Parts: sequence; structure tokens; C-alpha cells
Amino acid sequence: MRAVGVAYGRALAAQFHPRMLFLSAVPFLLSLVLWGVVLYFGLQPAIDALQALFTEYGWFRTAGDTLAGIGLGTLKAVLVPLLAMMLLLPLMILTALVFMGVAAMPAIVHHVGTRQYPQLVRKKGGSLAGGALIALATFAVFVLLFVATLPLYAVPPLAVAVHVILWGWLTYRVVTYDALADHASDEERKTIMQLHKRPLLAIGMISGAAGAIPGLVWVGGAVLSFVLFPFLAAASIWLYVVVFIFTGLWFEYYCLQALAELRAARGEQA
Repeated sequence: MRAVGVAYGRALAAQFHPRMLFLSAVPFLLSLVLWGVVLYFGLQPAIDALQALFTEYGWFRTAGDTLAGIGLGTLKAVLVPLLAMMLLLPLMILTALVFMGVAAMPAIVHHVGTRQYPQLVRKKGGSLAGGALIALATFAVFVLLFVATLPLYAVPPLAVAVHVILWGWLTYRVVTYDALADHASDEERKTIMQLHKRPLLAIGMISGAAGAIPGLVWVGGAVLSFVLFPFLAAASIWLYVVVFIFTGLWFEYYCLQALAELRAARGEQA
């Protein structure tokens, strides 16, 4: 795990590089515009639809009794907005992943590759289309698991643990592909993902723990006030972007070091 710590230190230093700080503005603005439009036109209809479902099937009484039984009866008043926020959260994660892959990850690969690993031959084993396909397929599984585990939020510690594991797996699968797409061949990428699965998953889970913070800010907007919600939503989007950029840097440093060591072990010339 020493390599994980070394990559973390390098990523932390690179996070404050002017280029990386400027880079965080692009995905943030793209996400902000998109989600501003979505929330303006879609949030209230989504809440109204959920409100109708709860009223028609008598779910308010069931939910109220359940929340009261675990000492969270005060949440009944904001249950529907809270649920709407939880259902929108996976879509927010997807947009952050897409914007990072399109706008941020190429710059991260260039920044790390040219400054720290200029000797590595770029074998172009991945592509933008391949990265998008991996992201969509992995995200589809993530959404199913995320929705299936929503009841666990009645037990916050368990919900946090599950959220971190899901985030770790999602991040490991998607960001590792992007980190190696330019430099590694397809065979090298698969070998590194197999040989370094545990460290990469650990990086993903630690990043997942950090990724839970924007989600708490996002959902907190529904609990605190709809007046504060737009500001809290913007704050959570910015936090997602910062977390994703740091995560991209961390994976990039680790993966390129692993690639350099793999080629050295095989006796390949730089």
C-alpha cells in the first residue's frame, strides 16, 4: 500500500497546481448549467408525482410509522422532497463522471504524463467511446444497487458503509480505464486492473468516502430549506468536481507508476 500513499501525496500536491484549480471550473460550470435547467423544470413535477404516489397508496402512514419507530419522525414532513433528492443523486453522479471524463481527465493525463512520466510510450489502448461505454455500463449496475439499498438509509452507519463500497467500485472501474486509456495497451490495462485490484479498489473506496460529502450536502438542501437548496446544490456540484479531479489525479499517478513497473518487469524499453 506504500504506492497508494505515494500517489496520494503526489495527487494532493498536484490538486493545488494553478492548471488543476482552473480545470475545476469547466466541469463545475457545465454541471451547474445542466442541473440548473433540470431542477428548474423537473424538480417540482418529480415531487408532485411522488406526492401523488404516496397519497394514492397510503405510503405516508407507513413511512411515518417507520420513521417514528426509529426516532426520525420529524423527517416525515420532508420525506417526499428528500426521496426526490435521493433519486436525482445518481444522475448527478453520472453527469459529474461524464464531464470529468470529457473535460478534465484528458488534461489530468497530459499534466501527469508529461511532467512525471514522459518516458512512457503511449500505446492508445483505450478510446473516448470505450470510456463512455464502460462508464454507462458500470453506472447502470450502480443505479440498480443504489436504488435497492435506499431503505438502508434508515440506518445511517450502514447506509454510509454501503455508499462508500458502491462509490469505490464505480470509481475503480471507470477512472482506471480513463487513467490508462492513453498510455497502456488493452492487455496492459487489463493486467494492471487484475494485479492491482485491491489497491485500486482501496483508492476508489477512500474517494467514495469523500464522495459521500457532496451527497450529504445535496440531500441536506431538502431537509433544511428549499430557499437554501439552490446554493447547497451548487456547493455539492462544486464538491463533486473537486473530489473527482483529485480522484483522477490519484488514479493517474498510481496507474502510470504501475504501468512503468509492469513494463520494466517485462524488460520493455521506454
